[in-house]
Formats: sequence, C-alpha cells, structure tokens
Amino acid sequence: MRFDELRIGQSHTMSRVFTQQEVLDFAKLSYDTNPLHTDAEFAKATQFGQLIVPGFLTASMFSAIIGTKFPGSGSIYLNQNMSFRKPVFPGKEVMASVTVKELYPEKHRVLLETVCMDSDKQVLIEGTALVKLP
Repeated sequence: MRFDELRIGQSHTMSRVFTQQEVLDFAKLSYDTNPLHTDAEFAKATQFGQLIVPGFLTASMFSAIIGTKFPGSGSIYLNQNMSFRKPVFPGKEVMASVTVKELYPEKHRVLLETVCMDSDKQVLIEGTALVKLP
C-alpha cells in the first residue's frame, strides 16, 4: 500500500489461535522459558490458574499485519508501545487489529492504534505503533 492511499480510520484485522506447541517453540527461539508459559503445574498455582501465551508472541500479530498486510511490504516498524491488559490462553481465539490514527505526510509515517481482543471483545493488548512507509 502506498502512503497516499492511507486514510484515518482504515484498519486491518486478523485472528488466530495459539497452540501450546507454538508457545513452546517461541520459548525455545526467544529464550523466554518462564514456567508461566511452559510448565502446567507451575501455572496452575498462579493468579491465572493455567498456562498463558507470552505477551510478545501475541503482539507479533501486529508485526505480521504491518509487514505483510496493512500497510504491508516495505513498511518499517519504528516504535511500538503496548499495555498488556488480560492474559491470552493457548487454544483461545485472538483478534489483532491495526487502525490508522494519525498521518505524517512529510516523513511518510503513520501512527497506528494496535489492539488484540478475545472472542468476547475483551481487550488483551492495546497500544500504538509508528510505521514508516517507502
């Protein structure tokens, strides 16, 4: 997508379900072996009562949208801020959306609102991303 095609309010959404195997694969790649993500017995004794998906694995959905769908190829991620509001559990659907919030034509940059929600529309992650388009 070209910068001049962007409009405030435009958005793209994707959904997926993270499996426990994907969580274990992420732990291996990222070295995030927190037992909250990898050890069911440990996780049972926590405030969540079960295993949770790492926040940055869930947030990787934003990168997938930005780099491949909206705005798409050639986009350069400059900044991301996030607040993790609720846990994501393996096997549960997560919807990530990226929405144009502000446009900065002089530098071909766009500020995007980034949100992940569960199937009950509860906010799991929210924040903003600053992206430069070619």
